Amino acid sequence: MLRINVVLYEPEIPQNTGNIARTCAAVGARLHLIKPLGFSVRDRYLKRAGLDYWNMVHISYYDGMGEFLMAHPPETIFFITKKATQTYDRIKFSGDIFLVFGKETYGLPESILDTFKERCFRIPMRAGARSLNLSNAVAIVVYEALRQNGYTGLALDGSISRLQDPNKENHPDKE
Repeated sequence: MLRINVVLYEPEIPQNTGNIARTCAAVGARLHLIKPLGFSVRDRYLKRAGLDYWNMVHISYYDGMGEFLMAHPPETIFFITKKATQTYDRIKFSGDIFLVFGKETYGLPESILDTFKERCFRIPMRAGARSLNLSNAVAIVVYEALRQNGYTGLALDGSISRLQDPNKENHPDKE
């Protein structure tokens, strides 16, 4: 079973984090925030961006990247960065996955990129395009994880339903 975790390394812009929290709520993903944050979690812009979704989001906080890395197995962690050579569609999304995105102004630290080079992936972009908005990048990669796993819907409890073959006997729409 796929369990998506979105990780933001030192996010700086409250509206981005609020929009990402809304995406997490919509798809049942967990949100992990690595401090320091560039805003207060009580910030009105953060709340406005996610407005009525905050009760649907499970958020974990870490005092730094070291604490996050110690808490999760490295084989479950994927770093999304414009500095990678492999594209995100090469990731085989299954089980628990942690998708780590860097801060808006300069991304992930070089030390992380050097240490985990084989676990770094990028979203292809046109030459001359500096980067995507963080909330757009999160949505693109989360969608790929869902697409690869054939998910078509999310239940209210956050579980994900798998597309069923309408020709199978146990299909819920079959009479």
